[in-house]
Amino acid sequence: MPEINTDITKAAKDIAAVAKDATYVMIGAGVLGYQQVQVQRQELLKRLSDPKSGIEDRVSTMRSDLSGAIHNVDTKVDDLMERVEEIIERVEAIFAPIEDRLPTQARDLAKQAHVQAREARSQIRTMIPSVAV
Repeated sequence: MPEINTDITKAAKDIAAVAKDATYVMIGAGVLGYQQVQVQRQELLKRLSDPKSGIEDRVSTMRSDLSGAIHNVDTKVDDLMERVEEIIERVEAIFAPIEDRLPTQARDLAKQAHVQAREARSQIRTMIPSVAV
């Protein structure tokens, strides 16, 4: 019988050691979980206490994007106006010799049309604002 007692005692010690190790593992996991929750709580408190920090970065990014887009639009409008001016100059160059052959009244009307067209172009230029970057 002493052998059975020894085996039971040894088995009980082994079970106690396993239970002790399992308890330590559970406590360690609980401590790690608690620490992780505390870190997340601190991060959340930091975010809630200073909500403007992320917004300011986003607004700054949006401002620079918008400034770039406005600059691109301004450049395209300038290019378009230059092309329109070139087309008008070509048309005027083509019709200039024909205007010289027109009767006096028609020539005067053509000159008045040129003057009005130049005034309209200058008014259009003043209506298109240039963006200062």
